[in-house]
Amino acid sequence: MTAMTTDPHVSPTPDSAPSGRLVADAVSLGYGERTVVEGLSLVVPDGAVTAVVGANACGKSTLLRGMARLLRPSSGAVLLDGLEIHRQPTRHVARSLGLLPQAPVTPEGVSVVDLVSRGRHPHHGMLGRWTSEDDTAVAEALALTDIADLADRDVDELSGGQRQRVWVAMALAQGTDLLLLDEPTTYLDVAHQMDLLELLRDLNASRGTTIVMVLHELNPAARFADHLFAMRDGRIVAAGTPAEVLTEETVREVFGLPCRVIPDPVSGTPLVVPIGRSNRKAER
Repeated sequence: MTAMTTDPHVSPTPDSAPSGRLVADAVSLGYGERTVVEGLSLVVPDGAVTAVVGANACGKSTLLRGMARLLRPSSGAVLLDGLEIHRQPTRHVARSLGLLPQAPVTPEGVSVVDLVSRGRHPHHGMLGRWTSEDDTAVAEALALTDIADLADRDVDELSGGQRQRVWVAMALAQGTDLLLLDEPTTYLDVAHQMDLLELLRDLNASRGTTIVMVLHELNPAARFADHLFAMRDGRIVAAGTPAEVLTEETVREVFGLPCRVIPDPVSGTPLVVPIGRSNRKAER
């Protein structure tokens, strides 16, 4: 299967400028001499939940780092509100775009409430005065992620799943209307994975927050995302709704995984059922 070049969210045509708040325009990204993503174009759907899926080392996290201004493209450009993101002041970008990176490093000896409060820094002027609006944003973020009772604990005393929720709370406290998350369900058990993804879905529904998240698991991506980008070898091979992207053919192409795709009995979204070696032999 080839990339869906007819989808306006995949590759803007040369005759028309790409439209959307967050856009990758013919972007190439990599590390040193190694190119991971080359000539990739996409438009993040405004006001939607988007999941980027693909096998390990396909370029998902590299793409997200480029779109979050952490990695400068070797060619092409990432546009935020029509302007190159790397030419915009850091504080201005941070007021519009929040990021939860993969495996964030926690400062030593910081409490939960202190770390979450750091999400408010982009909103402070030169004098850095704390306001009642900051108090409200932090309290809401703690409550939304169900960690208010941990507020005074040191972050390094928490479990991996609790720490992950603290980092998500910090991103929420930042109060941006664009939120990028790289593997946000890492370290979370199944129940907390569902809680977090439902939280992000509710955040999108209630506030209109545009959310982009890198996920490994296809079935949660299908259930909670409006739009999927499927990547392989640094390129997008499919884009669209979960029903359009998660076909048996595309899953085989992207993951090398024979499967059956059936309706999820709870959500009605595509449910990917892998075919094991023994079942493959039986089908021959």
